Amino acid sequence: MKEHAISIKTYFMIFGILLILTAVTTWVSFINIGHLNTLIAMAIAFSKAVLVVLFFMHVRHSSRLTKIIVTTALLWLIILFGFTLSDYFTRNWLDSGWNR
Repeated sequence: MKEHAISIKTYFMIFGILLILTAVTTWVSFINIGHLNTLIAMAIAFSKAVLVVLFFMHVRHSSRLTKIIVTTALLWLIILFGFTLSDYFTRNWLDSGWNR
């Protein structure tokens, strides 16, 4: 099997991008943009996770089977989040008796 060597320069570049994205996450958390705060934070977190998986976990140069397994795991996570959110959004929180 052919091994792919990633240069130290690439690792430091990805590390720098991760630090910048962390700083952007912190900066955005102090700005009040309503419901978009969570969406922007999740988008930045997703971007950081993709960089870590592709470069530091070497999925970018892995076999096809590894890429299929990672994709399947991501789809399974999306399904679990979907079921959790569908339960959360269909509850009737205002008439539960706790706010009386």
